Amino acid sequence: MTGDLRDAQWRKSSFSTDTGNCVEVASNLPGLRAVRDSKDVAGAVLVFGPAEWAVFVGSVKDGTLGV
Repeated sequence: MTGDLRDAQWRKSSFSTDTGNCVEVASNLPGLRAVRDSKDVAGAVLVFGPAEWAVFVGSVKDGTLGV
C-alpha cells in the first residue's frame, strides 16, 4: 500500500525515549496510517490501511509482531 506522504504530520510515540529508540506515526492521512523511524526520517515508511493498522497495533500490543 502506498500513499502521498507530503502532508503527513508526524508525532512520536508516547513510549519514545531520549535514547533515540523512537517511532513516529502519521494519522492525518485519509484512510491511512504511516510509521517511520525517527532517527531516519528520509528512510523507509510503513503504510497501513485501516484493517492492516488494527492487526499491526494488535500484534504490537499482544507481543506477536514478528513471530
